[in-house]
Amino acid sequence: MTTDLLVDVASGALLLLGSALALVAAIGLVRFPDVLTRMHAATKPQTLGLLLVLAGLALRVRDPGALTIIALVALFQLVTAPVSAHMVARAAFRTGIADTARLERNDLDDA
Repeated sequence: MTTDLLVDVASGALLLLGSALALVAAIGLVRFPDVLTRMHAATKPQTLGLLLVLAGLALRVRDPGALTIIALVALFQLVTAPVSAHMVARAAFRTGIADTARLERNDLDDA
């Protein structure tokens, strides 16, 4: 097997796995019952799925400019996804939308 073929196979596998995780996240958004579990489904597999897609793309692209943009997209995803998930969960909790009866531990009860 040549190196180019191995890179193509690895890139394809990363792209398929990342797409599958994005699909799982989308299904979770539709199927989960409340805002907290939906928020979890929207951030965890979606972030990993996007990072895998970007890694597969990075294997295919050889241009340094494009690789820089791919790295920036990955960095921004890693920085913004946890913050936005935290803000959505906090807003849901404060407005009473979150189902607090299903929580095992509630650290924000007195907040």
